[in-house]
Amino acid sequence: MAKARSPKNIICLWFDKDAEEAARFYAATFPDSAVTAVHHAPGDYPSGKAGDVLTVEFTVAGIPCLGLNGGPAFKQSEAFSFQIATDDQAETDRYWNAIVSNGGQESACGWCKDRWGLSWQITPRALTEAIAAGGDEAKRAFAAMMTMGKIDVAAIEAARRG
Repeated sequence: MAKARSPKNIICLWFDKDAEEAARFYAATFPDSAVTAVHHAPGDYPSGKAGDVLTVEFTVAGIPCLGLNGGPAFKQSEAFSFQIATDDQAETDRYWNAIVSNGGQESACGWCKDRWGLSWQITPRALTEAIAAGGDEAKRAFAAMMTMGKIDVAAIEAARRG
């Protein structure tokens, strides 16, 4: 049986040394997510030794990723984030709380950061739909969002209605 080909494009995320732990957390937290392979370094490298976990192949909500244990030289930044669309407040709360309660931190406007420094936008569809509607509905929903950390779906819907 032929080995499945890897995707043509994959998101590579740099970690200090915890790529496997992060990938397993993402797989346990988000649907359509899994750790698919763990590769060990065949030799010593600047931030590790032969046999250390070097890369981890995983998916996050269907998006193929590669976690690279590259050492402390580079940090995550808000310039990259995963945006997870949620259908209701319960789903929004579940993902937000999973990230924040596992050593992460809250930010503004639906953004939070996990314990490895990766940014997440936990974004209810009610918010994206309100903004896409344009006009006064979008302005009111946007103004409401600007006051929030975790998005409050009921407050966004109320603002949209005016």
